[in-house]
Amino acid sequence: MTSSLSRTQVVRKTVIATQGGVVAAQNSRAAQVGADVLAAGGNAVDAATAVSFAIGVLEPWMSGPAGGGAMMLWHADQGRAEALSYGMRAPQGLDPADYPLAGTGKAGDLFPWEAVMGDRNLRGATAVAVPGVVDGIGQAHARHGRMPWAELLAQAIALARQGLPIDWYASLMIASATRNLSADPDAAAMFLEDGQWPMIAGWTSTASRSLSLDGMAATLDQLARKGARDFYDGEIGAALAADMQAKGGCLSHEDLRKYRAQFQDPLSFARGSAQFHVTPRLTAGPTFRDVLAALPPLSGRPGPDAFVAYAEALQSAYARRLAGMGDDGESPDQPGCTTHFSIVDAEGNMVAMTQTLLSAFGAHVVSPSTGLLMNNGIMWFDPVPGRPNSLAPGRDCLMNVCPVIGEDGPRRFAFGASGGRKIVGAVAQLSSFVTDFDMDLETAFHHGRIDVSGGDTVTADAMLPDTVHDALSARFDARRFPRTVFPYAFACPAGVMRDGTRNTGCTEIMSPWGDAIAEPRSFP
Repeated sequence: MTSSLSRTQVVRKTVIATQGGVVAAQNSRAAQVGADVLAAGGNAVDAATAVSFAIGVLEPWMSGPAGGGAMMLWHADQGRAEALSYGMRAPQGLDPADYPLAGTGKAGDLFPWEAVMGDRNLRGATAVAVPGVVDGIGQAHARHGRMPWAELLAQAIALARQGLPIDWYASLMIASATRNLSADPDAAAMFLEDGQWPMIAGWTSTASRSLSLDGMAATLDQLARKGARDFYDGEIGAALAADMQAKGGCLSHEDLRKYRAQFQDPLSFARGSAQFHVTPRLTAGPTFRDVLAALPPLSGRPGPDAFVAYAEALQSAYARRLAGMGDDGESPDQPGCTTHFSIVDAEGNMVAMTQTLLSAFGAHVVSPSTGLLMNNGIMWFDPVPGRPNSLAPGRDCLMNVCPVIGEDGPRRFAFGASGGRKIVGAVAQLSSFVTDFDMDLETAFHHGRIDVSGGDTVTADAMLPDTVHDALSARFDARRFPRTVFPYAFACPAGVMRDGTRNTGCTEIMSPWGDAIAEPRSFP
């Protein structure tokens, strides 16, 4: 099929250089919240705390308090990296027998598991896993933050009280999930209008509309007053569990009480003169290491040989991941609902943080008592018993997130992305662009990439030269695909870089909401 998209339109993003801090996020308003925290004297962890909750309001289908994820931190004064995992977990009361196979082929969402009757592992309260975001960011703030917790949540609360602005992109995202949202009365009440997606007034109109997020605002306000553990031990946790059980799920208050995020030593390794630090387990961190380990020495400019090497390295790394980590595959054509943001402050501290609900709109279920859209983390498990990643009670989910801290001479960077199985390939290529080909942040983020998501197909950015496409086609089942706003054939990265005392940031150039915002302050 021939695309009708413009062949001459050029899309670019401006990369601002500053001695102050920078926040790169998939939503520019959330990035501004983080930049304002830096300007008020907060550090990178303070800014990450504020951005985490703000972006959960502004992109509620991508992530939020009822999701999970992981982060990498860099402590400039100590010269060390630290990992923090706050992934989701299967409830203890989950019974795999409650997820009988339908016998009708493959499921129709992110992972091509055997279909389960009623899609109980994909949508509804039966798909909800124990969330980890709030404890993760709460522990990071308690250990490393310096601004008051309540002050950092204030902007997210204000944004929720204002409601979710509906522009063309928000309308498009909601329209893509209307059928599934309409199955849950509380999700329908939150996102739909008379059972339909909320249209903007017209394609030439400047009128603005918004959806009410009053329930979420009240929950965030209580978290600000009572602290992060109220989400687990207190009234919020009790209400969340009761809501899910009333809708047929097995998430219990005891599951929430027992949940703890985990600080970990990072998986650190060298490639040439560069050093990398990634999350060590149940993420794509080990796969990222395997990709870079499989690459030959690269230099000069990334041409056909380099992209063939990327494709080979990604295929071999995914083969190892699928065999050893229990992740049996994912369809590259389905969108995930992850968000990533990277932060560097004026002192050089960094955070690369990824948080997710898994599918777009998660389980398509809203907790009426809290106003939160719930995750569908149970979908991460294979419903067929006896396999490495089979569904079981109390089991940690295997995630695709891949936050990275990299070092190369005087330069240090924090990268990550959203996009499910596309994440690790994007982050690996960006890291190679910087460390093997000496690209700056702007050049790396605007350069074409390929995607290899564990299958036989190699998807190549249509902007790459014909010589690259020819070389890929000679070795693989390769196809060209344009870099577009919707759907994302490639991952959606965000990153920051520090070179000496100079900080820069950039986000995926096709992300209509993403931006890197500099800390608003003056320097001599």
